[in-house]
Amino acid sequence: MDMQEHIISTIPVFELEDSLKEVIHFFTHSTYSHVAIVHEGRFVGLLGEADLENFQETSLVEEFRYQLESFSVREDASWLDILEGFTRNDANLMPVINTQEQVLGYYDLSDVVGIFTEMPFFTEPGAVLVIAKAIQDYSFSEIAQIVEGNNTRLLGAFITKMTNDTVQITLKMNGQNINEVIQTFRRYRYNILFGNMEDRFLEELKQRSNYLDKYLNV
Repeated sequence: MDMQEHIISTIPVFELEDSLKEVIHFFTHSTYSHVAIVHEGRFVGLLGEADLENFQETSLVEEFRYQLESFSVREDASWLDILEGFTRNDANLMPVINTQEQVLGYYDLSDVVGIFTEMPFFTEPGAVLVIAKAIQDYSFSEIAQIVEGNNTRLLGAFITKMTNDTVQITLKMNGQNINEVIQTFRRYRYNILFGNMEDRFLEELKQRSNYLDKYLNV
């Protein structure tokens, strides 16, 4: 996947010597969270829209240099690195920097998310399963073996939550044996947090509950 195809070069980059009036105009006429600042052609940081109320039109960007944020991504960054950068910095615009610290352009969060949602994990039909296990006991190789050992294709898996004790993993599978997969995960002591609505284990519990209700009503 060539992420550089998605670099936007039409969004402005400001100089330290520029008036804040220009920056204010940019933020008030866009929905972007940040904008890059350069000095002598080199990236020095970003101004954030959250500080807009403190900006004065008669001031220079230089006067707010102490408020500049420093995040960016390199031109060879992967889509996962870029997405992580957006998440860590609560931003929707990410400057792309080359090895000379020059700003090549920006990544727009909506574009990166769009790429993410076009992956087979989201586009291919299948079942979603969320499992959990003690953090010291889980294994991705074991998870793949459980899924594929039941003649089911694993389309993707990623960690969605992690604590000191447990890890939560979301799986996307394409196959007809989802219930068998669920039962195998249980035998391997994985907790099923979310699974197929046809889960036989849950159905059996429901049937037993109905039977108990009938028995108590006799």
